[in-house]
Amino acid sequence: MSANSFDARSTLRVGDESYEIFKLDKVEGSARLPYSLKVLLENLLRTEDGANITADHIRAIGGWDSQAQPSQEIQFTPARVIMQDFTGVPCVVDLATMREAVKELGGDPAKINPLAPAELVIDHSVIADKFGTKDAFGQNVELEYGRNKERYQFLRWGQTAFDEFKVVPPGTGIVHQVNIEHLARTVMVRGGQAYPDTLVGTDSHTTMVNGLGVLGWGVGGIEAEAAMLGQPVSMLIPRVVGFKLTGELKPGTTATDLVLTITEMLRKHGVVGKFVEFYGEGVAATSLANRATIGNMSPEFGSTAAIFPVDDETLNYLRLTGRDAQQVALVEAYAKEQGLWLDPKAEPDFSEKLELDLATVVPSIAGPKRPQDRIVLANAAQQFAQDVRNYVSDDEEAGKESFPASDAPASANGVPTKPTTVTAPDGSTYEIDHGAVTVAAITSCTNTSNPYVMVAAALVAKKAVEKGLTRKPWVKTTLAPGSKVVTDYFDKAGLTPYLDKVGFNLVGYGCTTCIGNSGPLPEEVSKAVNDNDLAVTSVLSGNRNFEGRINPDVKMNYLASPPLVVAYAIAGSMKVDITKDALGTDQDGKPVFLADIWPSEAEVNDVVANAIGEDMFNKSYQDVFAGDAQWQALPIPTGNTFEWDSESTYVRKPPYFEGMTMETTPVEDITGARVLAKLGDSVTTDHISPAGAIKADTPAGKYLTEHGIERRDFNSYGSRRGNHEVMIRGTFANIRLRNQIAPGTEGGYTRDFTQADGPVSFIYDASQNYQAAGTPLAILAGKEYGSGSSRDWAAKGTALLGVKAVIAESYERIHRSNLIGMGVLPLQFPEGQNAETLGLTGEEAFSFTGVTELNNGTTPRTVKVTTDTGVEFDAVVRIDTPGEADYYRNGGILQYVLRSLIRS
Repeated sequence: MSANSFDARSTLRVGDESYEIFKLDKVEGSARLPYSLKVLLENLLRTEDGANITADHIRAIGGWDSQAQPSQEIQFTPARVIMQDFTGVPCVVDLATMREAVKELGGDPAKINPLAPAELVIDHSVIADKFGTKDAFGQNVELEYGRNKERYQFLRWGQTAFDEFKVVPPGTGIVHQVNIEHLARTVMVRGGQAYPDTLVGTDSHTTMVNGLGVLGWGVGGIEAEAAMLGQPVSMLIPRVVGFKLTGELKPGTTATDLVLTITEMLRKHGVVGKFVEFYGEGVAATSLANRATIGNMSPEFGSTAAIFPVDDETLNYLRLTGRDAQQVALVEAYAKEQGLWLDPKAEPDFSEKLELDLATVVPSIAGPKRPQDRIVLANAAQQFAQDVRNYVSDDEEAGKESFPASDAPASANGVPTKPTTVTAPDGSTYEIDHGAVTVAAITSCTNTSNPYVMVAAALVAKKAVEKGLTRKPWVKTTLAPGSKVVTDYFDKAGLTPYLDKVGFNLVGYGCTTCIGNSGPLPEEVSKAVNDNDLAVTSVLSGNRNFEGRINPDVKMNYLASPPLVVAYAIAGSMKVDITKDALGTDQDGKPVFLADIWPSEAEVNDVVANAIGEDMFNKSYQDVFAGDAQWQALPIPTGNTFEWDSESTYVRKPPYFEGMTMETTPVEDITGARVLAKLGDSVTTDHISPAGAIKADTPAGKYLTEHGIERRDFNSYGSRRGNHEVMIRGTFANIRLRNQIAPGTEGGYTRDFTQADGPVSFIYDASQNYQAAGTPLAILAGKEYGSGSSRDWAAKGTALLGVKAVIAESYERIHRSNLIGMGVLPLQFPEGQNAETLGLTGEEAFSFTGVTELNNGTTPRTVKVTTDTGVEFDAVVRIDTPGEADYYRNGGILQYVLRSLIRS
């Protein structure tokens, strides 16, 4: 029960139903707040307990100074938690382990149970092994169940062992699309109360639901577990960036073009740790599908959330997707009663403001390795000509292929070339070169949730087929929608046969290529690429194109709208300027250009209006948690504690709570630490803990081989996250990682200074030697360390390798938080300084003093860092809230929660 210090408790009547609500207008200053802070304010009013959440916290939001730097800590209690299976499996593993730990410490195992709805969607495990045939989907599902049976049985056990935990089985859709189409409530009803739907999710793209007016963001699995167990999320009241939209998109531009433009703008502006909120008359002209596409890319801007207020467009989407009439009426009534309804003319109080005229957006792609590196489509071929030089050997400069003079980039006269003949299984031959598009994937939640860009892709395929065009023979083409609704409206519109003819057959309902599950390239293509060290490319309608993520054979990756994915599959190369070069020739030998097969806005809107209806969503989601016969036939273990299989290579009991006592161990300074890795800027969680393929000659591959696993059954790092032994060995194992203390290497290598002269070694092997010697470890890094996916294993693996501290120039929000959650100290170089300016090579021994101040209940602003070579500086301590300090003092967030639950 809320303490109700502001007399905010009231009743809202909607139809025949009455709901208890907490009125925001009872708090002085609430009317001027941005939408997102109003949601936080309601959260505090409803959960005020006089201890963790007090009247002063509520007043702090009401009196929010938009221009101040964040300093006021609050405790945010999300209404629910959402997970995908790569991150969800280790969450459930941890919960199962915590039940045993509670028992060993004399507590009640039943206390380890979700206190709010926790929903998991299995979407990350399907791999696009088979493609280009009508039975590709069925074959991939069979392979998925074969590889993941142990994991799926474990999740089915979790469904029965834990209350409030539900699983959406494989083959249903992508978590964020399922969330906006079915799981999201917009206004939550529970225990007679109505309040804003809020959530945290174990995937950074949880923010897609922001497009529906739902405040939520991605956190690491360890934070999500704490939230499930009733632990509020400790946070500072953030700065809120107002992003004003005006005008309307021009015909020929898509939501993808818009979101790549916004991503570039906001990444350049700097929004890490901030909320972004969209306002203005352009919002009313932005479809819900486009809002969700923008919200989805929040982690690519770096913001915590990217939210839109509720309006008629929100209600129309809720109706379309099958929400019942009472729920829609409640959303409207609640939003209007609480001042959460969009006023297109309003100018709320924002910390910073940006503005975009939608009419200025032009067709774009992004790449070759970061989502924020937008390229105007008309410049894509020229930009490729420049960028490819970073991916080919220097000795190819003599063999450059000339560009026409008018198109030559200013800095060079040509493009490196290495024409390579490939013989297909049927005996035919073709030639590929640098820039060949070897993967063209319509994939990911970002765009497959948006019917406008999906229909546009299908219409491009239709017009291409009618002109006699198809994909080039070296292109692996895949269609992986985010829900079954997509294939339903393709079927109803008669567009599926055209997608099939261009090679975009259904391969699965899941993330596939965007998460790194693109599957192998055809053997002959892979061999040609690797034998000739070709810099080939992928084009995908996803949100992530980081190095080493998409496919181990592919060096350069580009994000594009679904219709452009189809166009590049037909063109077959990034060297082709698809804005003016012919994509191919028609039946009469005449050139066919992109403009010849690009659908009009009216054509797209006509299909969307006539092919998509409420009945499709009702059919797809009527029994969404039941699963197919294969899912239901999986045998379920019983009991409220899990029986671990010592032979399992998928699910093993982790060591986080071994030797844990009810009393905390005092924090100690760190002395004599060696550097495990010295890294540059923009090191992502994919670099730290890859999700994709496991190479046979790596420590993880050797571990699986030693345990009798055949190479074909290695599966992926993502699917093995329930086994800490695989994941420790896979930490810093990305094939594109460049560790500066092991120059000339690429991959999971370091130098092992426990041995004379510090020979090059696998990072895992070196860490084992350091830990045996009792030597603590540290990481040195540059800017934006830990950007990308909210991957808790990037922090778990770091901790289990023996790393005690990380020093970076700057951090992405989630990874910094995850490091603290695993008992690793995040430090920041002094402003304007880094490893290079301080003369650090990574070969030094480091000591960190002043950490022990945490034992006094305070957090030091800086700690003294010294090396055995005489370098000395004060590193900023990035433990940002008192709550985070409590987690660190306890050795991690899970240990803190465990002790709290037992004491309660």
